[in-house]
Amino acid sequence: MTSVQGIDTQGGGETTRRIHELIARQAAQRGQAPGLIDGDGRVLSFAEYLAAIEEMAGLLRDRGVVGGDRVLIVAENCAATALAIFAASALDAIAVPVNARMTGPELSRIVAHCEPRAILFTCHVSPEARAHAEGAGAAQVATATADIAVASGPAGASDPVEAGPGQVAVILYTTGTTGDPKGVMLTHANLLFAGASSARMRAMVPEDRIYGALPLTHVFGLASMLMAGASCGAAVQLETRFAPDRLLAALKDGATVLPAVPQMHALLMKHTASLGLERLEGAKLRYVSSGAAPLDPAWKRKAEAFYGLPLQNGYGMTESTAGVSGTRNAIGDPDISVGPALPGLEIRIDPTASDAEGVGEIHTRGPHVMKGYYRNAQATAQVIDADGWLRTGDLGKIDAEGRLHVVGRCKELIIRSGFNVYPPEVEAALNDHPCVVQAAVIGRARGGNEEVLAFVQCIDPAPDPATLKAHVSERLSSYKRPSKILIVDRLPAAATGKILKHKLLGTFADRLAALDAEEN
Repeated sequence: MTSVQGIDTQGGGETTRRIHELIARQAAQRGQAPGLIDGDGRVLSFAEYLAAIEEMAGLLRDRGVVGGDRVLIVAENCAATALAIFAASALDAIAVPVNARMTGPELSRIVAHCEPRAILFTCHVSPEARAHAEGAGAAQVATATADIAVASGPAGASDPVEAGPGQVAVILYTTGTTGDPKGVMLTHANLLFAGASSARMRAMVPEDRIYGALPLTHVFGLASMLMAGASCGAAVQLETRFAPDRLLAALKDGATVLPAVPQMHALLMKHTASLGLERLEGAKLRYVSSGAAPLDPAWKRKAEAFYGLPLQNGYGMTESTAGVSGTRNAIGDPDISVGPALPGLEIRIDPTASDAEGVGEIHTRGPHVMKGYYRNAQATAQVIDADGWLRTGDLGKIDAEGRLHVVGRCKELIIRSGFNVYPPEVEAALNDHPCVVQAAVIGRARGGNEEVLAFVQCIDPAPDPATLKAHVSERLSSYKRPSKILIVDRLPAAATGKILKHKLLGTFADRLAALDAEEN
């Protein structure tokens, strides 16, 4: 068994019972300091932030929301989304934030599953939210911060309320378009720990400003932006939809902390290159990270040269309230791991199954592990064992320095001619080409075997597939090399920027069919 335990730390769960109390504490200590910056530029001091939360809580109370009720928030990033999450906490209710860009059927399945008492729609920043609100017959309600729409939900029975921080604060539904919804229950203790842990990892202080383009409906944005800012007293600057020109403007205007995903970095660098700039200049940025996708040496070198800062990496998932591990490297450090376990938690590689190189399923245990899947005890038991270990479904190994290396998803492992092929290794080889922005690699059953397919987004002028095949042939064993390489304009991605690999075959079905026909 390989196991690593971080140094114990306090996440705030012992002294703070509910997440909204973080804002109350900041309001008491630094009431006039900026706490939240909306996408339209409006700044809420922590005192105004708290008052707006209380107003939103009153709106929900008037709609009959009581402790244990679910409040569905159909949203994109804006002040109203943050206020609704904290307002639910103030009522001992459970916030269920979902991305407004979901389809109608996806949203209907979630409504049927969690049976919310009230449904909020951030219509003022999202045409998709407005369309959902119209379909639900929602009524417009003006608050001090925004015009939102509110509708009544099916209002299932209220869940039991726990006095301590073990009460469920938020339910996040994991990405998926078919089958039964799977709602991850995150407690106040989970979120308090995650926020404090993230703030400490970045050495954040009240003078910091966190750039917030990551969706608050996703655990990365919720924990590493909103909760981290509330924990340390830093301002969170929300961005409704990511755009590289707005990110560049925010960095020049004083944003100091940038949590992001690789696609955001790639688009920013592409945008600045179009302006004739090779690197970021005139910014106060001091911390930049990349998450939700593997990091490779070439990409890291590009990003660090552009920012003039070390690019930190980390690993986490919805079921672990985002953070499991993270790096604290100096600029130029060749380390491409996701770092050691964060203080206060443990990671290990499945003690019952790992290969000769020490690769196996990553397990983790600690105050970051979810309470379980909402109304699904069977699914919960499948991923959390009796000793509290969460089975992540990701493959990894731990090196001699205790750093975790993620090599892929259990279900994404490609077995080609009896050999294991880990997609991140192939993606890293492709990303090492100077014209490649990002790559996604998957396996496809073919003639009793699995073939390696690569989908690559490039800058103009794009190289042809033969050039990329020659490039990777110098870096990969023959069984790891892609059978087919498709140059694409854009890869299918979630609102977070995370590539949706399960959509690759469907999105590019016609082009794959044409390539198959050529072979035959």
